[in-house]
Amino acid sequence: MNQKKIIVIGSGFAGLSASCFFAKAGHEVIVLEKNEQPGGRARQLKIDGFSFDMGPSWYWMPDVYENFFQQFNKKVSHYYELKRLDPSYRIYWKDGETDIPADYNSLKKLFETIEPGSGKKLDVFLNEAAYKYNKGMQQLVYKPSLAVSEFLDFDLLKGILRLDVFTSLKKHVSKYFKHPHIQQLLEFPVLFLGALPEKIPALYSLMNYADIKGGTWFPNGGMYSIADAMYKLALELGVRFHFNKNVLKIDIENNLASKIIVEHEDQTTSIFKADIVVSNADYHHTENALLDNQSRNYAEDYWNKKTMAPSCLLYYVGLNKKLKNVQHHSLFFDTEFKQHAKEIYDTKQWPTQPLFYVSATSVTDQTLAPPGCENLFFLIPVAAGLENDTEELRDFYFAKILARFEQRVKQSISGNIIVKKSYSVSNFVNDYNAYKGNAYGLANTLLQTAFFKPSIKNNKVKNLFYTGQLTVPGPGVPPAIISGEVVAKYVMNLF
Repeated sequence: MNQKKIIVIGSGFAGLSASCFFAKAGHEVIVLEKNEQPGGRARQLKIDGFSFDMGPSWYWMPDVYENFFQQFNKKVSHYYELKRLDPSYRIYWKDGETDIPADYNSLKKLFETIEPGSGKKLDVFLNEAAYKYNKGMQQLVYKPSLAVSEFLDFDLLKGILRLDVFTSLKKHVSKYFKHPHIQQLLEFPVLFLGALPEKIPALYSLMNYADIKGGTWFPNGGMYSIADAMYKLALELGVRFHFNKNVLKIDIENNLASKIIVEHEDQTTSIFKADIVVSNADYHHTENALLDNQSRNYAEDYWNKKTMAPSCLLYYVGLNKKLKNVQHHSLFFDTEFKQHAKEIYDTKQWPTQPLFYVSATSVTDQTLAPPGCENLFFLIPVAAGLENDTEELRDFYFAKILARFEQRVKQSISGNIIVKKSYSVSNFVNDYNAYKGNAYGLANTLLQTAFFKPSIKNNKVKNLFYTGQLTVPGPGVPPAIISGEVVAKYVMNLF
């Protein structure tokens, strides 16, 4: 492939990844970013000495990050330090709390105290999960998924039953474990994939392997350290970034994306010319706002039929005191999961009694808050597409979960809040042009996996491609990094 001028729209993890691979191959790469810093949903918010990760907060699958940097003769450690969390996280149940140890033997003992015999069953369960993780990553994830023929591989077909693509995760877990606490513990990771355990293929028990064997880690400086590392690598490779540049239109001439029209902060416009365009912007937004109707892959009806992963109601909270006996990650499963899930996926309404999650990053990295202070991140999963996203509603939910948080950690914090900012559906739409204000993209149901996802290439515009969480392989930070690699290598093989 001769040197090309490649424009990448958006600097989320997929856009950063793709830009690095293109630049490594010697192409001229320009990244156009709507916001003021790289990272997309993984931006950083700084207020009064507090540093908040605005989006992703879990560091799983460290091998994916290492694999990415190794392809540029780099290591993760060249950019940031990692610490494995122990315990990995804490779960608050209706009837108590459980710390999930990082050590596997300790976890097996914990399982035995909950359900006799479950320790040995965990060995068997994770052996299957390890197979899915290794085979699934090799033979399913790192593929452009443009045709069924990509998956007509003898080894893959031979092991298709072991991959459990036709069984639900819920059914798979219940085959091994009966206690509701263990079931919920093993089902919760698929919440990152955006669907109910009964709708997600059992293939995704590979997430349990990622959780239990791969471990829960934290990069020094927060999750933004990953985006910053990839940004620095891209700069080293010669990628040029233009921030605060809102793309208004992709001009098509002779079935080719030829010009990108960009709006600046002062509302003036300019034009960037390109040989190849890769959009890491929201797929639906790219098609419906940046392209004319005749250049789109999918009609609006296509998108309306898709099952979206949830959006989020987020709170970035700074305290003027330190908390006692609080873990880095805490999951509050102290209310009815089925009711909240129904309100996300079926009735699509604001939840009545939500489950929620809290990250206290300053427990691990004290530089993320001023001395003697604590940095808290609250997350409530909510349905995509919700309306009435008002400050009054956000205050109502914050009061609700704050009362539960204070009760469970046995400490009052309401009088110690010195920083508080909320973020939800309307912000995802305004800042990222996110379809229906989604936070995680498309749910990884069976009929939205691999070649059932929106295509990485535009079938009407020869040099326009897509990357990110609304295409393959799916939602999450590691999949986004992989998505950028997949599209970049596909494009470079094509031209």
